[in-house]
Amino acid sequence: MIALGIMSLHLDSEASYITEMARHAEQCGIECYRFIPYEINPHSLKVNGRKFNNQTGIWEDTEFPIPAILYDRCYYGDDEHSKKCLPVVSWLKSRNDITFLGYGLPNKHELYETLKTSVLSAYLPSTELVAQPEMVLASLKKMKKVIIKPVNGSQGYGIYYIKLNEKSYHVKTEKNKKIISRIFPNERKLLHWLKTLIAQHKYLLQPYLELSNSALQPFDVRVLLQKNENGIWGEMGRGVRIGNSGGVLSNLSAGGTVIPYMDWASSLSGKTEFIHQEIDYILNELPHLLEHQFLPLFELGIDIGIAKNGSIWILDMNSKPGRKVILQTRPEISTQLYRAPLLYARHLAQTGHTERKTFYEKTLSH
Repeated sequence: MIALGIMSLHLDSEASYITEMARHAEQCGIECYRFIPYEINPHSLKVNGRKFNNQTGIWEDTEFPIPAILYDRCYYGDDEHSKKCLPVVSWLKSRNDITFLGYGLPNKHELYETLKTSVLSAYLPSTELVAQPEMVLASLKKMKKVIIKPVNGSQGYGIYYIKLNEKSYHVKTEKNKKIISRIFPNERKLLHWLKTLIAQHKYLLQPYLELSNSALQPFDVRVLLQKNENGIWGEMGRGVRIGNSGGVLSNLSAGGTVIPYMDWASSLSGKTEFIHQEIDYILNELPHLLEHQFLPLFELGIDIGIAKNGSIWILDMNSKPGRKVILQTRPEISTQLYRAPLLYARHLAQTGHTERKTFYEKTLSH
């Protein structure tokens, strides 16, 4: 049996997804273990974690050697626990006797800097690192509306829409599924708020794109790509995420809803074929560009925006995507989704596939 280790920062993270995956593992010739990176003993190289019992369908506490193939589902924050786990994952990625299903992607700024000279450059919103709050002010005077987002953000956390009114500044974000709106009466107060914000985290500055529908709901297309049992990239599905009216985010974690992509596309008039072709082009090029520039991947969640003027934008790419959008829009492929990591793990084990082992610190930012 092939040993597959599933890493997360907490043993109850993504419990339903990981347990469903483990239920299918025996059929694929795989034993599933799950653990927290920090629970590896550096002296014995044994792990305190859990093994899935196929007979009882229960995870059991046990000690085991580090599995030779690892599936990294760790989502890092700024907390102390994340900071303890990061160096351990760095060490694991540097080992020649361990293969990861996917090695992650750098932060949003590094991704932009890498892809802005590629064939996909026209689909990338202009992106700058916010070095000083005055940069945001200068952009507002030119464009009237901007977006700022954390370099290492996920699930829409910390994204702010800023608009220059005649004499004031309107800032809007979403927290706990609610729209938070604030007016700054002058430059000085806006700059003070921005200074405090960027002192805590690194932020990116982008133009505001009109990515909302006729009901003023922000929306985007989420696509899930994965490698199959032969290591070939393929699309698992796509859905349209729709946010709250007047909001900033379409993320499901922010209270968004999802509809099947074709239901949405059928409502378009005259642009359907163009949009299909553009999205297909992006999906065909992006995985290979990323793997050429960085380390090997197993899966990608890609967010694509369609503006009111018909322009198409790559909004985000995630090497540790969720599955809610696809499970809601294509529930009939749920078994395929649970088996995909197992089949790719078996492919790596059977082919003796040698992954690129050069480790870059930036690959841990996701």
